Amino acid sequence: MNKTSPESIVPGLNSPSPVSSYNEWGLLEEVIVGRIENACMAPDQASVRAVVPDAVIPELSRGSGKPMPEGLITKANEELSEFIRILEGEGVTVKRPDIYDHTRLFKTPDWESTGLCSACPRDGFLVIGDEIIETPMAWRSRYHEGLPYRSLFRDYFNQGARWTSAPKPALLDSLYKQDFVAPAEHDTESPMDYVINDSEVVFDAADFIRCGKDIFCHLSNVTNRSGIQWLQRHLGDQYRIHVIDTSLWRKPMHIDASFVPLRPGLVLINPDDIDVDKLPAFTKQWDFIIAPRPNKSSGTAYSYLNMCSDWLSANVLSLDENRVIVEAQQTTLMDSLKAHGLEVIPCAFEHFSPFGGAFHCATLDIRRQGQLESYFDV
Repeated sequence: MNKTSPESIVPGLNSPSPVSSYNEWGLLEEVIVGRIENACMAPDQASVRAVVPDAVIPELSRGSGKPMPEGLITKANEELSEFIRILEGEGVTVKRPDIYDHTRLFKTPDWESTGLCSACPRDGFLVIGDEIIETPMAWRSRYHEGLPYRSLFRDYFNQGARWTSAPKPALLDSLYKQDFVAPAEHDTESPMDYVINDSEVVFDAADFIRCGKDIFCHLSNVTNRSGIQWLQRHLGDQYRIHVIDTSLWRKPMHIDASFVPLRPGLVLINPDDIDVDKLPAFTKQWDFIIAPRPNKSSGTAYSYLNMCSDWLSANVLSLDENRVIVEAQQTTLMDSLKAHGLEVIPCAFEHFSPFGGAFHCATLDIRRQGQLESYFDV
């Protein structure tokens, strides 16, 4: 039998991956920053109404699927440019997705929708070690959100990264409780309920936070038990996924402004979403910074379109164990972080929030220094 020739070996099997990120605080070397060109207002859907602030629902219903105002896109792009300038000035390589037209209508055999935007790569993609995982998001408008990132992911794949997609969901009407009404903001007496059931695998990457071998997540209006189960089976016993209690949170979606690890031994906690007494006992090995109430925003002409809560203040981005980027108006939070020895880098970002997030949401770690470790005695 002839030996296999070098030319017949599949390339890239032993290539060092350009993708490597196991936690939220290792020295950030390369990152993807989202785009907002051709963004749409969120198409009206039960799973959208379940998470946006009550005051915004009428405006989103009126504007369902329509293009975001050009004036807002211009202002937010100015903030994004400054954010990128800060990242590059701190030594981070920044990559961007392709510009994509999210205003186009698309169809499946069962429903149709416009898109949303490419603003928040943290929602649709989860980097675990050397693997990029495309997640099966619950909003129909986000069904094709991975397309603007394909050229980047193909390049990473060609260089040796692993690239996986979770099962594509059908997002049928039966997944959603069409008459769902979220509990009132401060109604902690009513039992917690979610707009989605477990009939298929759905989850957003932003509902998972990485701390080496331990990954923290929660059930939300976009992440169900089936999704958590799929991810744990996919990752295997090298990782431990912990579902934490966020039942204080009446409209849960995305954990990265609620449970925010800043470095080994220190985590920022949003007290409106998480009762620290209900966190897993082993997390008490770490120190908690209880996030101060957000400073009131000066507001913009487009605040009526903001889909996010004021607690977006906690959606910070760590550049390493000592440096963290914080929205420029959140001076009280900055003081709290400085008191724990962190260097704060302020950046104005309030025009970006109508697109669905802040600094952590707007980015996807591609490479951070560090290896897979356990930071807890579990």
